[in-house]
Amino acid sequence: QVQLVESGGGLVQAGGSLRLSCAASGSTASVKAMGWYRQAPGKQRELVADITNDGTNRYADSVKGRFTISRGVAKNTVNLQMNSLKPEDTAVYYCNAGWLRPGNYWGQGTQVTVSS
Repeated sequence: QVQLVESGGGLVQAGGSLRLSCAASGSTASVKAMGWYRQAPGKQRELVADITNDGTNRYADSVKGRFTISRGVAKNTVNLQMNSLKPEDTAVYYCNAGWLRPGNYWGQGTQVTVSS
């Protein structure tokens, strides 16, 4: 089993920035990729960005050029720097990890609210 602990999130005005962090613990040898998904009210959960152990990343078109995903200095951590935030970025953001993309493991979610 892998446990994911998220931090960051909160309320910010449009155009502002936030940083999300996620740390994995437990059976992390099974983790090949980590990433972030989000779910807005009434919508399906969607990929925001993910990154593999070898540094290959991918982004949703809606966040390209504004969000940056990176692996942390500490092993099995992942960060999401979110700049130029828009009201449509408002959602619960979930950390994800596992062998596949998406992986089997999910964090508890952290709320990001962008006011106009």
